Amino acid sequence: MAESTHPVYEVLALRFGTHAGRPARDNFLLDEGQFTPGSEMPMDFFLWAIRNERHFLLVDTGFPEEMAQRRGRTLFRDPVDALADLGIAAEDVSDVVITHMHYDHAGNLDRFPHARIHLQEEELQFCTGPAMRHHVVRKPFEPVNVKTAVQGLFEDQLVLHSGQSEIIPGVTVHPVPGHTPGTQVVRVPTARGWVVLASDATHLWANIRLRSPFPILDHLTQMLEGYDRIEALADGDDHIIPGHDPQVALRFPRLTGAPDWICLHEPVLDGIETATTTAGAVR
Repeated sequence: MAESTHPVYEVLALRFGTHAGRPARDNFLLDEGQFTPGSEMPMDFFLWAIRNERHFLLVDTGFPEEMAQRRGRTLFRDPVDALADLGIAAEDVSDVVITHMHYDHAGNLDRFPHARIHLQEEELQFCTGPAMRHHVVRKPFEPVNVKTAVQGLFEDQLVLHSGQSEIIPGVTVHPVPGHTPGTQVVRVPTARGWVVLASDATHLWANIRLRSPFPILDHLTQMLEGYDRIEALADGDDHIIPGHDPQVALRFPRLTGAPDWICLHEPVLDGIETATTTAGAVR
């Protein structure tokens, strides 16, 4: 459990989009016979809000409708407009953590004009460095997002971290490379214990529990070792929140008055257990 010396936060997830019709096989690096032929496993898109009576922290910023259409994704809600459900306007957000610079996590940065943008230094080096010469590496990145981040560096908006850092009291970021060199996870003290927003350090619960990584990665060994670090940071399996698992929206309660937001600081709903299926999904 989170120590009493730390403040306690609510952690909210917004499921703002999906990629339906996705073959289950596409979500795992290796097929070791766990996939039912022809099975599908959609991948959802989330961003996260951390709040208490004194602080508000946004984790990732989603992507706009234009990008959704161009990449064949379905957008349920504009992720920035959805902050109004929490009584927050984008121009009032003071701090944003970007877990990594892929398009679905670092879009809309220009809509947070007064926020400090927290990014690992190695991530900025990666997405502006020679690796971007390779099409397969740069495909998950959007040049406009990278340009906005660099502009923020020149305008003292971008805050670069090199390793573990505290962003607001008790809430820390931890580098977990593998998916990208500068991927970071967010550890939050809540009433139910330490919750880790793992983002794409594990796309699905099945990736970490089966030790079967998502196929878009920069370094396989670092990805696998990152699973151990995430588990050490969290207070249990259900305290690890994957970046794209549709089961997140089913296993936790909704926020009263704003049902698009999912309460990750609350216990898992009664009667809903996880099980690894033959397709590698967790439900």
